[in-house]
Amino acid sequence: MFSLKGKSAIITGGGSGIGKAISTLFARQGATVHIIELNAEAAAQTVSEIEGEGGTAKAYSCDVSNQEAVVKIFNEIGTIDILVNNAGIAHVGKADTTSEEDFMKVFNVNVLGAYNCLYAAIPALKKSSTAVILNMASIAANVGITDRFAYSMSKGAIYAMTLSVARDYLADGIRCNSISPARVHTPFVDGFIAKNYAGQEAEIFGKLSASQPIGRMGQPEEVANLALYLCAEEAGFITGNDYPLDGGFIKLNN
Repeated sequence: MFSLKGKSAIITGGGSGIGKAISTLFARQGATVHIIELNAEAAAQTVSEIEGEGGTAKAYSCDVSNQEAVVKIFNEIGTIDILVNNAGIAHVGKADTTSEEDFMKVFNVNVLGAYNCLYAAIPALKKSSTAVILNMASIAANVGITDRFAYSMSKGAIYAMTLSVARDYLADGIRCNSISPARVHTPFVDGFIAKNYAGQEAEIFGKLSASQPIGRMGQPEEVANLALYLCAEEAGFITGNDYPLDGGFIKLNN
């Protein structure tokens, strides 16, 4: 089950964290994985690990906010069956403490970047008999998160774009869904704690973990497992849905 043999999958932000876990799992399931990543070194490392397991992958260094560069790479790749819009950045701040520069930085990567990939991929996806788009949203698209104004804005846009794309391309056989993770333990989380809470790493990590009703953070591999299902043919009847992967955060965090 859940074979991706013969599929061509593009995964943005595949050099680390959730994107790396998705790239690795998809390659194990037989997909040819194309990693689009700003950090060329991280992307190359992911490709090396995939190839070490016998998988097939290629890395492309690209800023997803640059439409011309994105279109060029997608045209170079050619055949596309799966697009995973995962690339994104975070920001801490409220509406009146977020500068225009920081707001636009988040918008350009998280929103414009996803749009650019959709724009570039859809013509090729129309030619696939099993075309799938998976967008990485967040629980921040569904509930209020303190000090995450710009980030929440961007993930709300991802959620809305998912519904729009799912509706617009039904007749073309393109499915489109999104995943909304809660806090997932990635290198970003460790870096954020180290930068902002030096000397308190263990304490803060414990508090962040305890803020999830299930009592821990998610793991990138758990997000990848859901991504695999949604992109596999076994999920062929599913489109236009968002899937919280949140340890109970949305419904149980009273």
